[in-house]
Amino acid sequence: MSHVNSEELNFKTVFSIKSLSLTIIGVCFAVIAIKGFMIPNHFLDGGLLGISILIHEFYHISVSIPLVILNLPFIYIGYLKISRNFAASSLIAVILLGAMMHFLPVPEVTNDHFLTAIFGGVFVGLGIGFVIRSGGVIDGLEVIAAYTNKNIGFSTAEIIMTINTCLFLIIAFYLGIEKAMYSIVTFYTALKTSDYVVDGFEKLISLTIISPNSEMVKSLIVNDFKKAVTVYKGERGNLPGSYGVKQDCDIIVAVVTRLEVHKIKKAISRTDPKAFMYVQNINEVGGGIVSKRSNH
Repeated sequence: MSHVNSEELNFKTVFSIKSLSLTIIGVCFAVIAIKGFMIPNHFLDGGLLGISILIHEFYHISVSIPLVILNLPFIYIGYLKISRNFAASSLIAVILLGAMMHFLPVPEVTNDHFLTAIFGGVFVGLGIGFVIRSGGVIDGLEVIAAYTNKNIGFSTAEIIMTINTCLFLIIAFYLGIEKAMYSIVTFYTALKTSDYVVDGFEKLISLTIISPNSEMVKSLIVNDFKKAVTVYKGERGNLPGSYGVKQDCDIIVAVVTRLEVHKIKKAISRTDPKAFMYVQNINEVGGGIVSKRSNH
């Protein structure tokens, strides 16, 4: 077993107004989702939250009890393997979630199953996303997924989906296939919402351009938009009807945000209307001059 993470606990970061505010907002959204939508309609989400609600369904104990107890070992793993700041922020978020789950009264919002699946997932996703932006998590499975991602290469989403598939099979067996299907909708909605809250308009996109006027395009991206480019040496042509007709070319790749990509594409089209462009979503970025918040 590797040694304890040596990073010192930064109290100014963990207890900053911004961090605590994001944690409180995220926990409030999660409590509204759990008590206002999911528990009254016997719906489940993925992860430890889903397991906690499942325990509540079977044994009729407060969701806050298994939610806190189940998270503690994973927070300790986060302390060992990720960082002390991360573990402290997660511990604050989980304790606050347990307390608000126990003491904060939230009325049932709706008993419509479809609305519960959609809006319950949205509120859970908002809760998870805001807590992640504060530097912690409210579901310990995120810790295992993040650490496993570094060691075996599977994405965090793939790891969490594998774990939750097992949970949804249990739900289908004990609570029925309909509950399991609604729970999958809830989980998927929460996943997409949390991704958007974490990445937002800063989500990174890879823009690839192939143009005979490559120098003009490179100058535009680097000098006008202040973005770095990577250039591959390639070959253009080989079209149907003119196979064998080809020219050497530069293939330009730039990593930009969701907001920037449209403006850059319009500018390139004005500079070279015949430029060929395509975009790709990026799951992870590391190194170089690109800065991005760490994902969970």
